[in-house]
Amino acid sequence: MATTSTTGSTLLQPLSNAVQLPIDQVNFVVCQLFALLAAIWFRTYLHSSKTSSCIRHVVATLLGLYLALFCFGWYALHFLVQSGISYCIMMVTGVENMHTYCFVFALGYLTVCQVTRVYIFDYGQYSADFSGRMPSLLEYLSYTCNFMGILAGPLCSYKDYITFIEGRSYHAAQSGESGKEGIQGERTEPSPNAAVVQKLLICGLSLLFHLTICRRLPVEYNIDVHFQATASWPTRVLYLYVSLLAARPKYYFAWTLADAINNAAGFGFRGYDKNGAARWDLISNLRIQQIEMSTSFKMFLDNWNIQTALWLKRVCYERVSTSPTIQTFILSAIWHGVYPGYYLTFLTGTVMTLAARAVRNNFRHYFLQPPQLKLLYDILTWIVTQIAISYTVVPFVLLSVKPSFMFYSSWYYSLHSLGILVLLLLPVKKTPRGKNTHENAQLSRSKKLDEGENSLGQNSFSTTNSVCSQSQEVASRHSSLKH
Repeated sequence: MATTSTTGSTLLQPLSNAVQLPIDQVNFVVCQLFALLAAIWFRTYLHSSKTSSCIRHVVATLLGLYLALFCFGWYALHFLVQSGISYCIMMVTGVENMHTYCFVFALGYLTVCQVTRVYIFDYGQYSADFSGRMPSLLEYLSYTCNFMGILAGPLCSYKDYITFIEGRSYHAAQSGESGKEGIQGERTEPSPNAAVVQKLLICGLSLLFHLTICRRLPVEYNIDVHFQATASWPTRVLYLYVSLLAARPKYYFAWTLADAINNAAGFGFRGYDKNGAARWDLISNLRIQQIEMSTSFKMFLDNWNIQTALWLKRVCYERVSTSPTIQTFILSAIWHGVYPGYYLTFLTGTVMTLAARAVRNNFRHYFLQPPQLKLLYDILTWIVTQIAISYTVVPFVLLSVKPSFMFYSSWYYSLHSLGILVLLLLPVKKTPRGKNTHENAQLSRSKKLDEGENSLGQNSFSTTNSVCSQSQEVASRHSSLKH
């Protein structure tokens, strides 16, 4: 099955050969750079003050579908099929039941496509990936297929997107700041240029790191027989951490570029900080510094694939009555695809998350004072967290059952055993779960970020084939529509 269009492959094959990158990755980067230029044009010439919302919807949709066809070929028709059927379901079932029916259909359609992609056509090879107020059909297609997010997201709420298209995002962000409506209303519309340039610099550094260093530190070397037989345990632990560290910059590149594209179009403004500087992180998908300096499993997950984590929190974690963490990880695994490695990672992640929570709840308060003891605690928990995260996500990269079990068996399933032992010996406190709206969750996250805290939902997303994984998020969008 062709996963890139004939035109895209033909035009960009020489460039792919020159930079020694797979054609699908070259297609993705070129299309995202085109989307960045289109976003600047969109904000300049199709600003909400100059043209109608209808025109903005039409242009955003057509450009998005063109990019999808260029990257995925006719396989991109799944976007339209799924969008069309989901919209019909919404129209038939009505407002009260549309969330449930759309969620079931989108997840079922996603699973069928994933099974077809993986087990019938090209296991382990690149392929187009899936996942998954009553709007008009045009608004719905614009939301799911707009050029700013069709290739790599980030996921956003329908309300935020429509507010942006209709030109109400600046007013909404300003009026949301308590006690400052009068002052903020006098400000002119902020420019995203500084935020876009900063994010493009991060993209450049991430891409440079990926092209120069990541290839020299393959994750697969962790299961190399000679390496396992000759390397000392400290060397193996260090290489595990460094190889997974080297695997992350490509996600930093893809998600930060996607965020920059949305910002360049004028989407992503979230008000002003206490110093009066404009914030452009409404739909940001990650915080690199917090990820790399995480001192707990939860802190890592809270800052990785943030928008998808919010979706998982809304549709699963806050709604189920029993074992919310386990059910959320299972849903996340299904959402990602059908490779066995995904399920091994999320099952392991469930144990690691619950065990880390139990340790934190039972011991952390003993190490808060004096500051020197707290520093020692932070250093120790950083080391443990980075090793645990790396250990957990190896199957996500390896994909298959045999190499995943080869890795875990070479570690004697030590962290699995330790996690289960912790859960058996330590009391586990139930975490209170309030049913917050998306806006409240975003505001809470923003406030805690200002205070140096980090506490949100939970999800991990990483896969070697995910450079074009926005089609997964399209299905997720179907399930998260708000009226």
